[in-house]
Amino acid sequence: MQETRLSTARIRAARRVIDPVFLDTPLYRCEALEPALGCTVSIKLETANPVRSFKGRGTEVVASRLAEQGPRPVVCASAGNLGQALAWSGRGRGLDVTVVASRFATAAKLDRIRALGAKLELVDGDHEMARERAAAIARDNGIRLVEDSLDIETCEGAATIGLELVNTVPSFDTVLIALGGGALATGVGHVMKALAPEAEVICVQPQGAPAMTRSWHGRRVVTTDSTDTIADGVAGRYPIPAVLDDLLMVADDAVLVQETSIIAGMRMLHDHAGLVVEPSAALGIAALLEDHDRFAGRHVVTIVCGSNVDMDAYHRWVGR
Repeated sequence: MQETRLSTARIRAARRVIDPVFLDTPLYRCEALEPALGCTVSIKLETANPVRSFKGRGTEVVASRLAEQGPRPVVCASAGNLGQALAWSGRGRGLDVTVVASRFATAAKLDRIRALGAKLELVDGDHEMARERAAAIARDNGIRLVEDSLDIETCEGAATIGLELVNTVPSFDTVLIALGGGALATGVGHVMKALAPEAEVICVQPQGAPAMTRSWHGRRVVTTDSTDTIADGVAGRYPIPAVLDDLLMVADDAVLVQETSIIAGMRMLHDHAGLVVEPSAALGIAALLEDHDRFAGRHVVTIVCGSNVDMDAYHRWVGR
């Protein structure tokens, strides 16, 4: 495999500093989904933890390394899940965490960030404006900026999911990964290519937030002026060049899915798997719904990456 910024040795070491509450998450075949999807479907469930998303794996690595230097302040921008995870990991290690988010972010995510003891600053714009503000806070105050996907710890923490996948029996031939900033996709993708290269790595993004997927296909950074998707956790507009370079080495494909398919995927996960998930977590199911022929007869793993969803919005999308 061509070199990425990630190290398989460091990924293995990351498991030793991540709180076990985030590790060895459920992985199981969900036969109830299969008649409608036309393939064998296994779910890797990354929601059964204190922050209800995979982000805690990465923030555990970040916080453990920062804490080695003693209590200190840190700041990040977040659509909600990273902020919760950094607040949780930092709280137990004496870190003073500030999270910058859009005031239009999911209210449940913002409330949880506050409840976990982080300082929350809201901006009147989208996630990219929050990133700019977080960078300014870090620069003006001389404190550590934690940048999701660019900071290698966030990718290698997420990559521990891949270690758990490659040790499964029976093996699978396709993994579907939600694509936003790229930490999850590059992390899991790196492990797949290093340890299970026969598995196809397919990234999935909404049509209303296509920047990283367009960048992958164009093999150069492509930005967008806006986003229009309910999948707020993956709604970035400015791909990070170094992350794109990694993604180009580990992803076999990147696809876009419609909003109606995301909603249908959320409904299927509720009705057939008993799972209430946020839109980003249903991207893999959406991809299966939109291309039955491609996945027919395969054994597909989809990573259910988060369940921090506003319930009023959820009921509007999915129905009561």
